Amino acid sequence: MQNDEFKVTASARLDKLVAETVPTISRSQAKGAIEAGQIKVDGQDARPKDKPAVGATVTISLPDPQPLDLVAENIPLDIVYEDNDVIVVNKPQGMVVHPAPGHPDKTLVNALLYHSPLSSINGTLRPGIVHRIDKDTSGLLMVAKNDHAHQSLSAQLQAKTNLREYVAIVHGNFKEEEGVIRAPLGRSPKDRKKQAVVADGRPAVTHFRVLERYGNYTLIACRLETGRTHQIRVHLAYIKHPVAGDPLYGPKKTLKGAGQFLHARELGFKQPTTGEQLVFTAPVPANFAAAVKHLRLQAGLPVDKPI
Repeated sequence: MQNDEFKVTASARLDKLVAETVPTISRSQAKGAIEAGQIKVDGQDARPKDKPAVGATVTISLPDPQPLDLVAENIPLDIVYEDNDVIVVNKPQGMVVHPAPGHPDKTLVNALLYHSPLSSINGTLRPGIVHRIDKDTSGLLMVAKNDHAHQSLSAQLQAKTNLREYVAIVHGNFKEEEGVIRAPLGRSPKDRKKQAVVADGRPAVTHFRVLERYGNYTLIACRLETGRTHQIRVHLAYIKHPVAGDPLYGPKKTLKGAGQFLHARELGFKQPTTGEQLVFTAPVPANFAAAVKHLRLQAGLPVDKPI
């Protein structure tokens, strides 16, 4: 049983307060625990959206995590780095990160469990997973091998001290060389499978800069200040530059090639035990490189420049 207690020092949503105060509990976990009556305010049941008064006492009583009921599968992994605490893996495009309805196996988590023990903090279906990238996005992901590492990496994400940079081929030609997209994100009121910019959504910030221009398409780099679901894809679609090949937020007529042209290229964080700053890069997959080469040829640009 995990028992915690804290005093409210600033008014905010209860689920947000819990996630920000207790590093081992994510906001989604907090919401579920509140709804299950495992988190109370001054001894009373509450709702995730309630805003407790300053000075109120929040008590947390979470059951011990259930044993993992997942199948470890011998699926090859592209491991970029590994130590006693962390694995950095280069996820291929098309691989789901963790099991969910419709995807019970053949996920990154199934492969990781075959390779190594993982932290148990993020629930029975997402062991070790500190952050996610979409199924059709390729690139770098950090995974916690133990609870100590998970707490440290989660705290770095909340403090926004880590580095996450993506490269994307997007529709259209940017007027500016760089910019910042600040637009709150939440579930789309029109389609529950989608995220959207909504007035009462969670704050979301994406920084971008232009790398190359190809006329009807642009190669850009994006750095995440926050990490909301589908954030880069929704933000870029919001400013009328959707990711090429995006099946959910992009146009039907798009760049030829397999899948979505979005790749998590660079990842940086502090090693949980030593505090050493680590930075890793992963080259874009073959289909992404081929698309860039094709666009460079059309635009009369050098084709052998690193992406």
